[in-house]
Amino acid sequence: MTMDKLHEECGVFGIYSPAGEQVSHNIYSGLTALQHRGQESAGMALSDTEGPMGNIVMKKGMGLVSEVFSGKDLAELGGNIGVGHVRYSTTGESRVENAQPIAMNYIKGSLALVHNGNITNAGELKEKQMHRGQAHYTTTDSEVLAYEIVSKRVRCGTIEEAVAKVAGIMKGGFACLVMSPRKLIGFRDPLGLKPLILGKKGAAYIFASESAAILSIGGELIRDVRPGEIITVTEDGITSDTSLCKKRAAHCIFEYIYFARNDSVIDGISVHDARFEAGRALAKEEVPDADIVAGVPDSGLVAAEGYADASKIPFGLIFHKNSYIGRSFIKPTDEERKNAVHMKLSVIKSVVEGKRIVLIDDSIVRGNTMRQIIIMLRQAGAKEVHVRISSPPFLYPCYYGTDVPSAKQLIASEHSAAEICKNIGADSLRYLEVRDFKKMVGTLPLCRACFDGHYPV
Repeated sequence: MTMDKLHEECGVFGIYSPAGEQVSHNIYSGLTALQHRGQESAGMALSDTEGPMGNIVMKKGMGLVSEVFSGKDLAELGGNIGVGHVRYSTTGESRVENAQPIAMNYIKGSLALVHNGNITNAGELKEKQMHRGQAHYTTTDSEVLAYEIVSKRVRCGTIEEAVAKVAGIMKGGFACLVMSPRKLIGFRDPLGLKPLILGKKGAAYIFASESAAILSIGGELIRDVRPGEIITVTEDGITSDTSLCKKRAAHCIFEYIYFARNDSVIDGISVHDARFEAGRALAKEEVPDADIVAGVPDSGLVAAEGYADASKIPFGLIFHKNSYIGRSFIKPTDEERKNAVHMKLSVIKSVVEGKRIVLIDDSIVRGNTMRQIIIMLRQAGAKEVHVRISSPPFLYPCYYGTDVPSAKQLIASEHSAAEICKNIGADSLRYLEVRDFKKMVGTLPLCRACFDGHYPV
């Protein structure tokens, strides 16, 4: 439930068709496939590589992709190269001025940028920009990044050189796309904290935050952009700069726990399979006598299937999810947030009544939503509710573009598992162990700072 879940900052999508095909409809479809990564705003910027230099057209607005763009918009947004963005804000206020893409004109041309993640040294970079008389009104780290690239571009021979210089001084987690009127560049932080995938459709090259977005437009996957790699797409094909690549990596584990779509593959790991294995790992610890295993939609469902497979307790669907509620997490009062849970989920009473339930969810942040769900299950006649969480307890905030709140807002940072169990009204509560991440993703190097406080940057 979005009002008591973590949120990714955004999703990015970019495409360049050297054959001259209009790409606005592909960007629209790609962003729709990434809608789960951000529902506050959406935007796209496009250019015609055969048109005048500096001719970038753009539209962005508040709301879902389908709310921001009409069929008429897509027809008018011509161009064979473009970038798109869906946003959930972790830095900067939720307003249209902070929506992306960010487009800029400068003495040598123009560019548009989309960004997923947080630049942890953005404040330091902004101070330097202000000293130079630039960017005094920037409010997001994405704007700071765009200004930094423009500043370097004025003194560099190519946009690729400018991007490489800026990528070398940035800290934090980031996956970025930069479009000039003739080139599309994708680059990823040296630790691989944020995902970025390269694909192809015919002669067109594609970048996306998740593989599912590439497949949604009929594309094929090429590979993940390497941590630290800068890939440039021109009419002549692609080139790769690996000068910033390092041996050490730290991929965000929460892509596999919650953020990414079940059908995505990120850094060679199937999200579906990782969640299934998390459920199996949970079933190795104190399995209660129960009649049914169920998951909280959506990311809890696959983990529940894994738990059922390992425990031999039957899996069942006990909720109906209303998929048409929209952005219900933006609620000003506790009462409205509580009502939003009931609007989003309803319990199937005939399946629940008289049953002992093992309920699987991906996380507990503040505990409010899980408490409401358990109340709903009891009201529907559930005899017992045993909660199993397919992640460890959240103890520390994230600084890399995930909306983990301060420690005081994380229920596990102030309460034991027994206290949380009582608080949410469950009969028992167990979390996944950090050591079980190996069962999910094998030897993939991970960032797990929100669980153990060991920050890689």
